[in-house]
Amino acid sequence: MHDHPPLPSGRRQQIASRLVRGQAVVAAALAQEFRVSEDAIRRDLRALAQDGVCQRVYGGALPLSPASTPIAVRSAEDGARKRALAQAAAKLIRKGQTIFLDTGSTTLRLAELLPQDCGLRVVTNSVPAAAALMGRSDLSLIMVGGGVNPTVGGCVDARALAELGRFRFDLCFLGACALSVRDGLGGFDMDDVEVKGRLLELSAATALMMTNAKIGTAAPFAIGPVTGIAHLVLEHDAPTEAVLALRAAGSDVRIAEAPPRSAPAPSALTPDPSVT
Repeated sequence: MHDHPPLPSGRRQQIASRLVRGQAVVAAALAQEFRVSEDAIRRDLRALAQDGVCQRVYGGALPLSPASTPIAVRSAEDGARKRALAQAAAKLIRKGQTIFLDTGSTTLRLAELLPQDCGLRVVTNSVPAAAALMGRSDLSLIMVGGGVNPTVGGCVDARALAELGRFRFDLCFLGACALSVRDGLGGFDMDDVEVKGRLLELSAATALMMTNAKIGTAAPFAIGPVTGIAHLVLEHDAPTEAVLALRAAGSDVRIAEAPPRSAPAPSALTPDPSVT
């Protein structure tokens, strides 16, 4: 507790620092901690949301997901962790299935790891995923067309949405920018979110690979509740509280193995054995 309530600017800065560190905040708890009214806290959260620090949710705020950057940037981030998620997710695939690979940097890793000689029919709207699978003669590849959204890395316009209606999927590997047990899945692009919502309707089962950085965060547009996802694949060190809450909600939560540690970079002082 504070001896004296901080000034509004100081209080707001303290709340912002927590959100930037990835912490969700509850208005009632903040009001008690800072000894101000909940209305004052709600004004703080509105201002922080306008500044792009958080997403307002009922009773408080969630930090914004870091997954708002273009696909070209995200594909280069956390490669080993995303590969570990993809390896765990690949175990869900069965012979002869029709699967959908959504846009996203983690589903791209899965495209690179699809099992061989399983008679798969792979449908995707992801340009990088389609490119990764073009050389595979052991599966059938179908690209959902339309205008390419360079930030998303695939086709998510009205034409793509219409084409999806021609399919039924045994298993969809969905992409999402944010996950909250209470507030569900979210995304940053309205067209992309509409496509994802349609995929949930067309798929017998849906799987979602989620990095730790997206758990407990929000994005402006809602995809759907967590209960709409049959399989959740999380990192080896996913927050225990989130894992327990997701399992309590009825999700099949699968934990990926820890990625191998990268070899340390050689020291500048280490002699080069090729030099004599």
